[in-house]
Amino acid sequence: MSTVAILYPGHSAEDEFAELEGIVPGARFPVIHTWEGSTDHDVDALLKLGSRDLLEPPSKEAGQAGADAVMWACTSGSFVYGWDGCAEQAGWVEAASGAPSSSTSLAFAAALRHLGLSRVSVAATYPDDVASHFVEFLGKGGITVTALSTYDVPSGEDAGLLGADWVLDVAKAADISGAEALLIPDTALHTLAIIGELEATLGIPVLTANQVTAWQGLKLAGHPATAEGLGRLFEAH
Repeated sequence: MSTVAILYPGHSAEDEFAELEGIVPGARFPVIHTWEGSTDHDVDALLKLGSRDLLEPPSKEAGQAGADAVMWACTSGSFVYGWDGCAEQAGWVEAASGAPSSSTSLAFAAALRHLGLSRVSVAATYPDDVASHFVEFLGKGGITVTALSTYDVPSGEDAGLLGADWVLDVAKAADISGAEALLIPDTALHTLAIIGELEATLGIPVLTANQVTAWQGLKLAGHPATAEGLGRLFEAH
């Protein structure tokens, strides 16, 4: 059994990790909340959300509980630190937990490398100024964003209230011309149940935040990270 501890801010779509335990054989995804306040899509608020002071205590808790890997499950609370800062942030988590660690933003980059893809369209819940940090982050990782759509959802809590129909509509509206994959980068969105439908509709791989977070954590834990119903990422060897 591989245990991937999920460091999760606030309350929105963390229930997806419990659902994953019934989908991915031999895996556990215990959730440790890092923050109990609102998770505003605001750069200054996100820098605080991903700060060392807030991440180290739950990381230590994950390590003491015997996690095989630890994931900071917040895309915007990692990419706002930039490429180098994001790697440093993952280092804080790893040092405090004593287990291999990463974050959702780094997981997106790792998933794209695994699939051999470098041109993506992004459909983001964030306002433009926040989303621009994700585009810059991906660029530093050698990934070209061919198109970006933003939806100015105020917070993670608001994103957690959006249903599958909203996600499907956003995906269908995305400009995927010239893109090899569509990225939907918010761990507050419920997306796992519709990844297969999204990929069938668009005809390209779709990577979502909780999907790549789980995948990267499993890889770090030594798990094969293969499962049915979670898209091409979980099918690719």
